[in-house]
Amino acid sequence: MISEEKKKVLELFAEGRRYYKLMDFSKALQFFSDALRVDPNDGPSKVYYLRCKHYIDNPPPEDWDGVFVMTTK
Repeated sequence: MISEEKKKVLELFAEGRRYYKLMDFSKALQFFSDALRVDPNDGPSKVYYLRCKHYIDNPPPEDWDGVFVMTTK
């Protein structure tokens, strides 16, 4: 059984991913931030939150395929 809290996090994460794929990183960041307010320990939301912050400061190329390339270990 999935808790109501987890359902909310999953809904917010899914919306965040939708905007992430559309390269609307500011909007995606809002959804991942909201998910983290519900569950501050949600790992996937943390990862995408940080990726959105990165892409807001360093936009990917227009032909971006959605793959995040790590530049440091």
